[in-house]
Amino acid sequence: MRVLSKVLERFFQKGQLIIFDAKGRKYVFGSEGSGPTVAIRFHSKLLPYTLLIDPELKTAEAYMDGLITLEPGYKLNDLTAIVMMNNGLITDHPIHRLLTFMREGHSRRRLGLNLKKNKAKVRHHYDLSTDLYRLFLDEGLNYSCAYYRDPDDTLEEAQQAKLDHIVAKLDLSPGMSVLEIGGGWGSLAIRMAQAGAQVTSLNVSTEQIKIAEERVKAAGLEDKVDFVCLDYNEFNGEFDRVVSVGMMEHVGIGNLEAYFTKVRDCLKEDGYAVIHSIGRCNPPSVTGPFISKYIFPGGYCPSLSETFIDLEKTGLWVCDNEILRLHYYYTLRDWRKKFEANRDKIKELYDERFCKMWEFYLSGCEMIFLHGRLMVFQLMLSKKRDAVPIVRDFIAENEEAMIEQRDERRKSA
Repeated sequence: MRVLSKVLERFFQKGQLIIFDAKGRKYVFGSEGSGPTVAIRFHSKLLPYTLLIDPELKTAEAYMDGLITLEPGYKLNDLTAIVMMNNGLITDHPIHRLLTFMREGHSRRRLGLNLKKNKAKVRHHYDLSTDLYRLFLDEGLNYSCAYYRDPDDTLEEAQQAKLDHIVAKLDLSPGMSVLEIGGGWGSLAIRMAQAGAQVTSLNVSTEQIKIAEERVKAAGLEDKVDFVCLDYNEFNGEFDRVVSVGMMEHVGIGNLEAYFTKVRDCLKEDGYAVIHSIGRCNPPSVTGPFISKYIFPGGYCPSLSETFIDLEKTGLWVCDNEILRLHYYYTLRDWRKKFEANRDKIKELYDERFCKMWEFYLSGCEMIFLHGRLMVFQLMLSKKRDAVPIVRDFIAENEEAMIEQRDERRKSA
């Protein structure tokens, strides 16, 4: 504990962390009133040394395995908030910087995802029981960043607004053809079909396709939506629009150029694409070891710099880029609250360790989007410079029209 204490004393600046070691001795780092306070207990004598080597992964695993527990009255969000607020916690130590440098170099090579293995890696996460996702997502099963016009919007309202926002950007007209790369459980495909589009939706998760087809049938839109179980790199065709929400994060390091080239090749000459992805506003890095090992194997959130470098190679025009900063924080906040409310039901589906793993995932990501350097961006891309209207007014106008139509249908119902 002595070495870990020295590191924490040097770099702990915001909030107060109280640790009880395996022998019950108390250590206090930081100062009360400078941020959240959290008290945790170690249940292994070796844990302080393990945490020095790989703090993120080993802290998560120790929590999952019961080797770290929260003292009564404290919440996991307090711990993840303090860790994210102290960005230099442990990681600025010279020894840890060397270990990180060596690990990140290896990780970027490893995360250069083999496109042939992409399906298996995506299915690792999305082929979990749909019953799990129903317990913490909105009714439409939208598993991507929502769009909060106000922080107090409900999750349902914010996900509805997200669909409105994307469909408004697509500026659809009846009869248009749309390729959706990564279809999820079908909410966006349904909305685009309701707007009159003919939708081809790609998805490598058979579990999601099954549910999405049921939802499309229930909406009476079978003739307007076709789900195809293929990865983007296996598909060919030309469309008026291409849309991709929450899929680019699964492309992998080194494959962005191929991804954008496929988007380009699937566009008609006067068409355009809307791409929604998590990104980072710091230099290229790697996916954290916990997320990479347990949640999204092969996943990577690209920096804006590497995204635009690869876009430049394709000849596509970037007609618009909107940065959504706190929206994913609010989304994860609401997912976490629903997960906590339904924890007993989720434990029945899986087990206690699974619940702890997902609590750490949701809480950690929530705090990253509040205190870290992640955000969401929405790109509009085209082959021609004038394929997208040259002013953004059409987006707000389309959104307002959709809201008015929805209000009218409610009044007449």
